[in-house]
Amino acid sequence: MRLTFLGTGSAMPVSGRAQSGLLLESDSNALLVDCGSGVLARLAETDVGYEGVSSVLLTHLHLDHVSDLMPLIKARWLVGKDDLEIVGPEGTEALVEGLLDVHDYMKDRLDLQVREVGPHEFGIAGFDVMGYEVRHSMTTLAYRFTNDFGEADLVVSGDTEAFDGLTTFADGASVLVHDCSFPDDVDVSNHPTPTKLGETLTGHDIDTVFLTHLYPHADRVTDELVEGVEAHFDGEVRVAEDGLVVEF
Repeated sequence: MRLTFLGTGSAMPVSGRAQSGLLLESDSNALLVDCGSGVLARLAETDVGYEGVSSVLLTHLHLDHVSDLMPLIKARWLVGKDDLEIVGPEGTEALVEGLLDVHDYMKDRLDLQVREVGPHEFGIAGFDVMGYEVRHSMTTLAYRFTNDFGEADLVVSGDTEAFDGLTTFADGASVLVHDCSFPDDVDVSNHPTPTKLGETLTGHDIDTVFLTHLYPHADRVTDELVEGVEAHFDGEVRVAEDGLVVEF
């Protein structure tokens, strides 16, 4: 399994960080997870490219996770591709319909297959996935991925507060990609701070945690983010960067 961080930023732009997006590959399968602003350009820089991604999985529908969705649809049409699968939580169908109402010249350009999922098992792009509802300001799903060969698990938190249910959901994973939007000195809800995240990770068997979805406040103090988590968690902790590739 191969993970490429395409976008590790948030709704407030940070130099060098696109908004939320991940590319997940296994064997001949490729899956785009979230599609925020700047992710399409990052995807074009990979060997897979937007030509090679025919499925998108959304954690939730906030703008910084979906704003490159329509540009992706148009880019695939322009390059001669004829299909795209879009999967996400409740509201995904209405989102896509609304985008096509605004950009009506794109209607019927691609065979769009839109599907809504919840906190249950499903399959997409050759991956077996389990959804888990997390704590955010709108319906948001974390996802746990395995490929057809049952290889090492990856968990992506989506945007969420840190809480025990999610870290229990991630227990035993090789890699956890977790929201860490703000440092400890920011009073915030719907997102975690590093100390709170570290506390919820205590005692859980996860090899490596990558911190992502950084607002400018967090981007300025990345060493403090790592230290805050490491004070409570024995596994490896790293701050994700755009373009970082992880194979496991």
